[in-house]
Formats: sequence, structure tokens, C-alpha cells
Amino acid sequence: MSKKTHLARKMETRHIRMISLGGVIGTGLFLSSGYTIHQAGPIGTIIAYLIGALIVYSVMLCLGELSVAMPYTGAFHVYAKKYIGEGTGFTVAILYWLTWTIALGSEFTAAGLIMQEWFPHTPVWIWSAIFIILIFLSNAYSVKVFAESEFWFSAIKVFAIVAFILLGVLAMVGIIPLNGFTHAPGISNLYKNGIFPNGFSGVFRLFVKSS
Repeated sequence: MSKKTHLARKMETRHIRMISLGGVIGTGLFLSSGYTIHQAGPIGTIIAYLIGALIVYSVMLCLGELSVAMPYTGAFHVYAKKYIGEGTGFTVAILYWLTWTIALGSEFTAAGLIMQEWFPHTPVWIWSAIFIILIFLSNAYSVKVFAESEFWFSAIKVFAIVAFILLGVLAMVGIIPLNGFTHAPGISNLYKNGIFPNGFSGVFRLFVKSS
């Protein structure tokens, strides 16, 4: 009689929590925030991200309930296969794979562009290749290595976001000086150029990015 093998749980709670936080923070947040605000304005950007966050939160609640009720080994396309059909499950799986294939290419390129700010004489493709190799090795070696590396990579992103928020608050209250201001700007930049400088259509264009 053959012995049944089961997947071993090598990821700790701290790994899962930090990965869940850092996993939703892409390099686009650091690289294209200025473009995003230019498209929809500060208030429009907040509205778009709030609506996108509500949609994503609702979807994740549904997936969470499905995962607890039916803890399958695999991605969420198994639920589409079970309740809708095999063709739908296959389509969901392929589309999810394509989404991440495209997203990873843009993420590695964005990472190379960010690193070029510190090392301007190094081509972007070299940094992208380095990050591709690092991510591949962390995924291919073991679950423990993957979990630990993702924990610290996610922690860097989370700490950076917290630092940016703190610096922004200090600049708003006048502790950190800003060019063009002789006093604390407060929240005046939110509506300085109008609530929707490019019209409300700019908010709709951000829904894809925010969700």
C-alpha cells in the first residue's frame, strides 16, 4: 500500500500577513503616482482608489469564503470550473496566467527604472535581469526561502509607504519645507487646480489601475 504524501506547511503567520500587505503594493505606486494624480487630480485619485479598493475587498471576501468552505489545492479557477463549467475554469486560469505574465514584465521593467535613478550609468535591462534571477531562485529553491524573501521584500515596501505617509504629513503641517511655500500648505493642494482638473473621465481611467 503506497503512503500518501501531503503538502507541508512551511509558511508562518507573519509570512502570510506581510505578503498579503506587500503583495498589493506594486512598483507602479512608486513610479507612476505623479502620472496618476495628473490624470485625475488628488481628490479624483482618492475616489478612484477607494472604489477600486471596495471592489477588490468584496471579491476577496467571496474568495475567502470559498476557500474556507472548499480548501482545494490550486488557484481559484477551480471554483469557476466546479460551479460554471470546465471551459470557464480553463478560461479563468489562462487569463489569470496571462495577467501575471504581462504584469511581471512591467514590474521588472519598473524595478529597473527605479534602480537606474541610483545607478544612472547601468542599463535598465541589467537590473531587470538581476531581479528576474532573484525571484526565480527564491521560487525554485524552497517554500521556506520563498516565504522569508517575500517577507522582507514586502516589509521594505510597507515600511516605505509608511515613511512616505509620515513625510507627507510633516510637509503638510510645515515641519518639512516645500518649494514654493512659505507656510504650511495643509490640504490646499487637494483642490488647488480644481477637484477634477481633467474632468471626471480621468477618474474612470484609473479604475483599472486601482482595482
